[in-house]
Amino acid sequence: MPALIHPRTRRATQVPAMLGALALVAGLASALFSSAPAAAQTARPAVSAPGDNVIVAIVNGDVISRGDVDSRRRLFAMSTGLPISNDVLDRLNSQVTRELIDERLRLQESQRRHVIVQDKEIAAAIADIEARNNMPHGQLAKQLAANGVSMRTLIDQFRAQIAWGHVLRQDVAEKGEPSEADIADQLAQFQAQIGQPEYRMSEIFTPVANPSLDGEALHFTDTVIQQLRAGAPFAVVAAQFSQSQTALQGGDLGWVQPSQLDPAVLRVVNEMPVGAVSNPIKVAGGYTIVTLRAKREIGRETETTVKLRQAWFPFTSLLNPQQPTEQQMAQLQVAVHLSQTATSCAEMEAANARVGNVHPSDPGDLVLEQLGNPNMRQLLSNLQVGHASPPLPAQDGIAVIMVCSRDTKSAGLPSHDDLMNKIIGDRTELASRQLMRDLQRRAAIDMRG
Repeated sequence: MPALIHPRTRRATQVPAMLGALALVAGLASALFSSAPAAAQTARPAVSAPGDNVIVAIVNGDVISRGDVDSRRRLFAMSTGLPISNDVLDRLNSQVTRELIDERLRLQESQRRHVIVQDKEIAAAIADIEARNNMPHGQLAKQLAANGVSMRTLIDQFRAQIAWGHVLRQDVAEKGEPSEADIADQLAQFQAQIGQPEYRMSEIFTPVANPSLDGEALHFTDTVIQQLRAGAPFAVVAAQFSQSQTALQGGDLGWVQPSQLDPAVLRVVNEMPVGAVSNPIKVAGGYTIVTLRAKREIGRETETTVKLRQAWFPFTSLLNPQQPTEQQMAQLQVAVHLSQTATSCAEMEAANARVGNVHPSDPGDLVLEQLGNPNMRQLLSNLQVGHASPPLPAQDGIAVIMVCSRDTKSAGLPSHDDLMNKIIGDRTELASRQLMRDLQRRAAIDMRG
C-alpha cells in the first residue's frame, strides 16, 4: 500500500466558516468588484437527455448509466473550474466510470453490513459546503442545476462517503482502542525523530486496480494537475476524486514525517517549494498528487496564536463582481472607511455591533500554522497588530479584520489524544485500502463500453 498513510491528528483550532471562506485577496476591493468571474460555465438544465439510461457498467447487479457518468463528470468539471464542454467531459469518462464502480462497491458493502446513513448526516455535509463557500441555504442546489448537475449526484456521493466511514469505523473498532503500550510506542517513535524534517501535505490518490488501466489513470491525474495549477482549490478536487480516506478532509494529510512517506513521494517532497503541486507520483496501488503546505523540524516547531476582531458588512443579495448593486457599493465604502480609520480592536467590535453582529466579532483564537487557507495565513502573518486589513469581499458581504495580538511559542510533544488519533487514523487508512482490494477482487463487473 502507499506509505502516504495518515497524519497524527493536530491540535487544530477550527476556523469559523465565514472567516475561512472569504475571498482573501489583499488588493483593492474596488478591483475585485470590477474583476471578471474566474471561470465561465456553460449552463445546462439538469434534466434527462436521450441516452442517459444507456448502461455503462453493471457492478454485482447494480447498474451505472450514462446519465450517472455524465452528472458526476459535470460535478467534477464544475468544482475544479474546467470548462463544461463535450471535449473536456469526454476526457473524464473512463476515470469517472471507474470511480463510480468503486463507489458502488463501497455502498454494497455498507448495505451488506446494514449500515444506515441518516438524512441529517447528508444535510449537515451540504450545509457545511454552503457555509464554507459563503452560500445561502439552498444556493448549492441552484448552482448545480445551472451546470446540468442533479443534486442527487452530490447526495449519492455523500451517502457513499459517509457509509464507507461507518464501515471502516466498525472494522477499526473490532481491534479495540489503542493500548497504552501502542501510545507509548508511538511517542517513542516521535521522540526518536526530533530534529528531523516534517511536512504538512495534502494528497489526491488515484488507484489503478488493473495494470491495463494505468494509462487512463495517468491521463486523469494530468488533467487534475492542470486544473490545480490553474487555481482550482486542492481541497475541493481532493474531496471529489481522491480515493483515499483523506478525501473527506479535502486530502489533508496533516504533518507527516519522512518515515511515513513512500520513498518516491519523499524524493519529490524534498525538492518541492512550499505551495507547489507535484507531477503524478507512481506509488503502490496507483498514482498520487501531493501539495506541500509547510515544512518544519519535528519537536522544534513553534505555533503562532492570533487573536483578532472582525467586522462583517452583509449584502442584501449575492455579489456579481461585474454589476455590484448600490447597497453593495455602499457597504464597500463603509468597509473602506473602517479599514482606513480603525486603530483598535474595540473599534472593530463597535463597528460589527452597528451592523447587527451578523457574524461574531471574535472568531476565537487561531493557530496560524493550522490554517488551511494560504491566503488567510499570509494575511494574518503580515498584518501589523492594531492595523485593519483591506476590505475582503465575499459573495454575501465584506469583512475587515484586525490582529489584536500574536503570540509564538513551542508546540511541544504531541498529546495523549494526538497519539491515539494518529494510531486510529493509520488503522483506518490501512483497513480502507485492504477492504477495497478485497471488494474489487471479488466483484462481478460487466463493462458495457
